[in-house]
Amino acid sequence: MTTPVLPPGTDTGSAGATPPRPVHRLPFWVNQRLGLLVLVIGLGALFGVLQPAFLDERLVLFPLMRDVSTLTVVALAQMVVLSVGHMNLAVGRMAAFGALFAGFGYDRLDLPLPLGLLLCLLAGAAIGALTGWVITRTGVSSFVVTLAMDFALLGLVSLLYSALTENAAFTSKPSGLAELRSYSLADVCVGPVCGSPVIPQLAQFTVLALVGLGFLYARTRIGRELLLTGANPAAAELSGIPTGRRLILAHTLSGLLAALAGFMAAVGTGTFRASIGDDFMLPSFLGSVLGGTLLTGGVVSVLGAALGTSLVGVIRKGLDLLGVGLESLNIYLGCVLLLALSADRVRTVVAHRKVVRST
Repeated sequence: MTTPVLPPGTDTGSAGATPPRPVHRLPFWVNQRLGLLVLVIGLGALFGVLQPAFLDERLVLFPLMRDVSTLTVVALAQMVVLSVGHMNLAVGRMAAFGALFAGFGYDRLDLPLPLGLLLCLLAGAAIGALTGWVITRTGVSSFVVTLAMDFALLGLVSLLYSALTENAAFTSKPSGLAELRSYSLADVCVGPVCGSPVIPQLAQFTVLALVGLGFLYARTRIGRELLLTGANPAAAELSGIPTGRRLILAHTLSGLLAALAGFMAAVGTGTFRASIGDDFMLPSFLGSVLGGTLLTGGVVSVLGAALGTSLVGVIRKGLDLLGVGLESLNIYLGCVLLLALSADRVRTVVAHRKVVRST
């Protein structure tokens, strides 16, 4: 509860002092994450009725969950920099940059699967840290710096693939890669959730990212400092928060998560190639913003990012199965997303009016 600031000379002990108004909480149905969950379930059921093939576990739901798992990590990569009021327009190229190192490690160094993933994450974290350092040292907008980084990495990754490979792709596949791509959790454990054939093994990385970021923002001082830096950088700096280091940290985490998404995308397709991450930028904003993360910084929703990405994935897959063409699919997708955002706004306005009337 926020303590009200009283003007000088106010007699707080006088009998005629007006008691503070009670704090009214918004109804549970205004929660944006609840609205997204209802939309995901409702649209999934609708597409299942209109096209029963949508509910096919191996042919539709498993690939859908694999794509959603990857794009959720992409949304988290964008969410981290949005939390400090920045943006990362190079999230797709950072994914390709990290995947390049993983593919190189598998193809030329004969690394096992875990070490290749570690090399991928280190490369992504390094390029993210460099981006954050440039922004902090120069004071140039993150929009400009990450856009420049996007073009720089586009050329660099293409040149490296041309120099290091014959077909612009690393084709060596370490032991365990095929299983990670094709197997579900039902193949490695048992239980009502773990044993579901529609949950891919790749989802383990997504769960780890969600849990890690959720703990960071909800339970640690660094997470609170990241949010304060995004909400009001000047006030955060006056409060003793090292805002420069927090900005670099946010971009480092963004690069690391983007590289993880690049690795997951490469595993999903079975090849490490230069085109990985070409379509990551729009989903990165859609998932995080639909989930409740503010573009201006200071507010994030880790679970909301997963639900927002799931909503986009369900819409795309459902419309695709209904035979909607690419151009029409984008139109319908935009309309449904607009309705989702509008519905959330309507719920919030109605709830606030009810609270005001009850006071």
